[in-house]
Amino acid sequence: MPNESKYENDIASIRNMMDRTSKFISLSGLSGILAGLYALIGAGIVYFMVHYPRSPFQYRVETIQPFDTLINLFVVAMVVLMASIGTTLFFSIRKARKVGVKVWDSSSRTLLFNLSIPVVSGGIFILILLANGHYGVVAPACLIFYGLGLINASPNLYDEIRYLGYSEIGLGLLSAALPGYGLLFWSLGFGVLHIIYGSLMFRKYDR
Repeated sequence: MPNESKYENDIASIRNMMDRTSKFISLSGLSGILAGLYALIGAGIVYFMVHYPRSPFQYRVETIQPFDTLINLFVVAMVVLMASIGTTLFFSIRKARKVGVKVWDSSSRTLLFNLSIPVVSGGIFILILLANGHYGVVAPACLIFYGLGLINASPNLYDEIRYLGYSEIGLGLLSAALPGYGLLFWSLGFGVLHIIYGSLMFRKYDR
């Protein structure tokens, strides 16, 4: 029995070492929760800028907005994005120091590359949609390409990230079928799902 226990401990140590070298284990669930909160705040600002006083659950198909409104929406999106990235970097660096690993190593470089292929391609595609006035499919495109990025990067992250990607794609497809509810689905995908998955990851990996 002692030999068997030692063997199991050795296997666990080897697996832990492999995870450290192949996976980005510094991702914190708190960053996911805060990113979700930022997204909900941003969605609330957009709602009051564009849709208020109509109900957020009311079906709508928007026409081309005035240029200054589009600029304001772009600013809101960039603030939410930068806040989310900054928060993720802060908590990742803090967690990396706590567990004694480097933030910028081969696993994080592979993660960034795998994530950026669908996300950057999707970002360019979305800019083309905006330039041509196809606002109704922007929210579905955001969710679908983001989900593809998460799935593509999931081998270098926790398993839960892959299921978050599946959920984002599912919401994106549903949003494409119901284009009048883009802001609502965007809020669910980038807000609520991030909070749910961030909370699960925090309980499992950060406590």
